[in-house]
Amino acid sequence: MLHPNYFNNWHVDVAGTGFTVLDRVYADGDLTDEALGGSCGNVLLSLAMLQRNVAPVLALGDDREGARLVNEFSQAGALVRYIYRRSDVRSPVLAQELDTASGSHSFSFVCPETNEEFPRYHPIGERELTLAAPVLANCSVFYVDRLSEIILKAMKRASSAGAIIFFEPSDIQENHLFTKALSLCSIMKYSEERLGKRLEGLHTNCVRIVTYGAAGLEVCDASDTVWCKAFDAPSVLDTCGSGDMVSVGIIDWILTNQFERTRLKASDLLRGVVAGQRLAAENCAYAGARGLFKRRGADHALKVLRGE
Repeated sequence: MLHPNYFNNWHVDVAGTGFTVLDRVYADGDLTDEALGGSCGNVLLSLAMLQRNVAPVLALGDDREGARLVNEFSQAGALVRYIYRRSDVRSPVLAQELDTASGSHSFSFVCPETNEEFPRYHPIGERELTLAAPVLANCSVFYVDRLSEIILKAMKRASSAGAIIFFEPSDIQENHLFTKALSLCSIMKYSEERLGKRLEGLHTNCVRIVTYGAAGLEVCDASDTVWCKAFDAPSVLDTCGSGDMVSVGIIDWILTNQFERTRLKASDLLRGVVAGQRLAAENCAYAGARGLFKRRGADHALKVLRGE
C-alpha cells in the first residue's frame, strides 16, 4: 500500500481522457495495420514516447482490443494504472480506409470486411473518476477531446488543482456541457471546417487555436490573433493524425517552458505551434496517425520538434 504522503511529491506531465480506439488501417482495401488511435490516444501516446510522464484516464473493455491498447501505452512508458478494464464494456474499434495514391482517408465504425458494427467509444464513469482523483490533482496539463457529465467533473478537478486544460472538441453535441467546458479550458483547439460556423462570434478567455487544414491555423486570445502558415509536407502518403501532431507540439512546448494557466497568452504558444506543424508535415510521409514515430522513432520526432 502506498504511503498517504506519496502523492504530495508525485506528479505527471499530462493526464487525459477521451477518444482512444484500436485503429484498423485498410490501405487500398487491404488490412495492413492495427494500432492505437483516436485523438486522445494519439496525443497521449506520442507524448509518452517523447518521455513525458503521461497518465491516460480511460474505460476500456476486458477484451483483446483493450489489452492491445493498454500494452501500447505501457510500451511507450505511460502510467497505465488509470486505464480501467471493464467486463460490461467492449473496447472501441475504428476502420481507417486509406487511399495511398491521393493520401486521403476516411473512417468508419463498420467493418469493411464483414459489414458488422464495431464497438463505440465509452467515456469514464463515476467509479473511474473517483479512482483517478490522485492524477487529476497532480498533472500539469489535462487533455480532453470528448465531453460527458463525468468528464466535465474531471476537468473541474484538474482545473481546481492548477492544471492547464487543453480542450480539443471534434463536435458539439450537448450545448450545456460545451458551455461549461469552455469556462474551464485554458486552450481550445478546433477545426474551422467542422466547428467554425457554430463557434462564429465566440467570446472566451481561453487561447483558441483554429485549424484550416493544409492552409495553416490561427492562434487567438482576447487581444491578439496570429496566422501560422502550414509547413509543406516532404511527401503525402497519409494526412491522418496531422492535427494530433500539432497538439503534441503545443503540449510539449508548454511542458518545456512550464507555463502557468493564469498567464497563458497566444504569443506563449507560437513556437510550440510551429514545432507541431513541422511534426505534422513530416508525419504525412508515413501511413498511420503516428507513422513518423513508428518508422523513424521518437528520437527523430523530437529532433523535428526542436527544428534540428
